[in-house]
Amino acid sequence: MVVPIILYGSSVLRKHSAEVNEKDNIQEIVDSLFATLKEAEGIGLAAPQINILKRAFVIDTSPLNEQDLTLEKFEGIFINPVLIDRDSEDIIYREGCLSLPDIFEEVVRPEKILVRYQDIRLITHEEELDGIKSRIFQHELDHLDGVLFIDKISILKRKILSGRLNKIKRLSKIQNNQIYADTL
Repeated sequence: MVVPIILYGSSVLRKHSAEVNEKDNIQEIVDSLFATLKEAEGIGLAAPQINILKRAFVIDTSPLNEQDLTLEKFEGIFINPVLIDRDSEDIIYREGCLSLPDIFEEVVRPEKILVRYQDIRLITHEEELDGIKSRIFQHELDHLDGVLFIDKISILKRKILSGRLNKIKRLSKIQNNQIYADTL
C-alpha cells in the first residue's frame, strides 16, 4: 500500500528505530516501502520515512538504470542492517532524499563497506558493497538512526538552504496535522 512519505521537520525522522523481530508484520512493512518507493520514483526508502520506527529499508535502482544503462541493477530488502567495516577511501557524491524534496547536495561517504543485514525471512547475510550500492545503503542506514544527509554537509551550505528547508518544515507541519486528523 502506498503511504505518505514523512517530510523533513517531522520528529519521526530524528528518532532511533527499533530492531525488527518475528512479531512485526515484516511483509506489510516491506510491501508499503516498495509500493511507496515505486510511486515516488525513488531509489531507496527507510521505514521511518513512512512513519514506521523499525530498522528496515528497501533499495531499487530501477529509476537510475533507466537514466544510465551502464549501472548494474540493485534491488533489496535490508532488515536490521549494520555497517561492519568501511574502506578508508571516501568519495563525494550528490545525494537527495524523498523526505527533502528538490534538495541535492554533495556528501562524503566511504567508497566500499562491509554490511550485515537480514532478509524478509530474518536470515542473516553479509556483503561487501561499493559505488552507488554503498552510497544508497549508507544513506538509508542513516535514516534508521535519525540522521539525514543534510547533517553531513557544511553549516554554510545548510544556512544557504535554510529558506528551502523551512518551506519543507511548514509542509511537514501540514502533513503531520493531516496524518493526525486521519487517525481520529
